[in-house]
Amino acid sequence: MKAVQPKILTYDDYLALPETKQRYEIIDGELIWRCPAPTIKHQRVVKKACVKLDPFVEENDLGELILSPVDVVVSRNPLRMRQPDLLFVRKERLSIVQERVEGAPDLVIEVLSPGNARPSVLEKLSDYARIGVRECWIFSPEALTLEVLVLNRGRYKRLGLFGSGDRIRSQVWPQLSLTVDDLL
Repeated sequence: MKAVQPKILTYDDYLALPETKQRYEIIDGELIWRCPAPTIKHQRVVKKACVKLDPFVEENDLGELILSPVDVVVSRNPLRMRQPDLLFVRKERLSIVQERVEGAPDLVIEVLSPGNARPSVLEKLSDYARIGVRECWIFSPEALTLEVLVLNRGRYKRLGLFGSGDRIRSQVWPQLSLTVDDLL
């Protein structure tokens, strides 16, 4: 019996897909469904981060904070898309925000779920570095920590690992005055 090969999507194939509430990413043209859905704990962290960070972005007229699911185009050939939990684009760069994000967000936020394997996280970080995302935040609801990574010569370096009571430091948002507890 011959094995069935998955269809490799082109960018035009992707554009023709129907809108769905299912979360997925496209890796080298292959549609990867993100199952199961995020946990309630994961979604609570995403919600709280959005509720705290969006007013900060709006009040300071910094740009736009966007909640997942939204596609970030990593490459068109082979087609590769990511869907960070939250992303931020500076006001001066909002032209990259169209039907999807066609360029590097300034900051992406990923909230880990218990099933997140380290290789999966490293693969996402590699894609974000490849397109030039300046800063990545990795929340661990299990460990109650926030790791802030900044892009330096094409690789991420840790700016800090922050825990309960710690004030968050960010190069993208140097005026931010929140603690990890405010977001978790």
